[in-house]
Amino acid sequence: MTADRRADDQLDLLRREGAEVVHGPTMRIVPLEDDAQLAETTRALLADPPAVVVATTGQGFRGWLSVAEQWGLGEALHELLASATVLARGPKARGAIRGAGLREAWSADATESSPEVLSHLLGEGVDGVRIAVQLHGDPMTDFLDALRDAGADLVTVSVYRWEPPPDLPAVDALLDAIVAREVDTVTFTSAPAVEGLVHRAQARGQRSAVIEALRSRGVLACCVGPVTAAPLARLGVEGIAPERFRLGAMVKRLEEHALSASVSPTTVP
Repeated sequence: MTADRRADDQLDLLRREGAEVVHGPTMRIVPLEDDAQLAETTRALLADPPAVVVATTGQGFRGWLSVAEQWGLGEALHELLASATVLARGPKARGAIRGAGLREAWSADATESSPEVLSHLLGEGVDGVRIAVQLHGDPMTDFLDALRDAGADLVTVSVYRWEPPPDLPAVDALLDAIVAREVDTVTFTSAPAVEGLVHRAQARGQRSAVIEALRSRGVLACCVGPVTAAPLARLGVEGIAPERFRLGAMVKRLEEHALSASVSPTTVP
């Protein structure tokens, strides 16, 4: 298990199903209320408002609004969003927008569909348009590069920032277990968790061995959803994920996979 956020919840779910869990958090989440960079970005947007705001995830959008309240910026941020053209990357982001008493101008039909949002923006024209993109997890490099190439004035709002892992020995033990095929599955609940694992493997000279273990299905990658799986896909790793992008659904999907493969997953990292 590579998670930092909601680690106890995931541990409980896995152990309840009889799994033996190896926990090596591959990054640490900076608490929102302590994120000076997010506060600075929010104030900069209030001083120079964007014409378009892209909400990429429901959880991230809600978190941004919530912490803005704690900083005394909630009302001003709500007014900014009410006056901007707000786009939703999918149903969950759309639900968060509406839950905040706002209304999206457009929403992607597919869940978490960055290509659909990009196509819509480029079709509308973005040259010289100031656009704020709320990020959560996947850095969306191709999406952002395409908008910059089209002339957009981009501001990224990183809701939840990540720092190096708090317990390197635990990560190292997990990496050694992956390389030795001593674990059956590695669970990922965020794209930065993938990046953190690969970065530490690189530092220890294990990058190729870790990726090969995950590619060969000798060690199965189990992700909470497509945003989390994206960095693995770029490495040629195909894992499994639930249809509903929730922690409980991920554990259920892993259990179903193990039963269908007639394998008893005695170790689920």
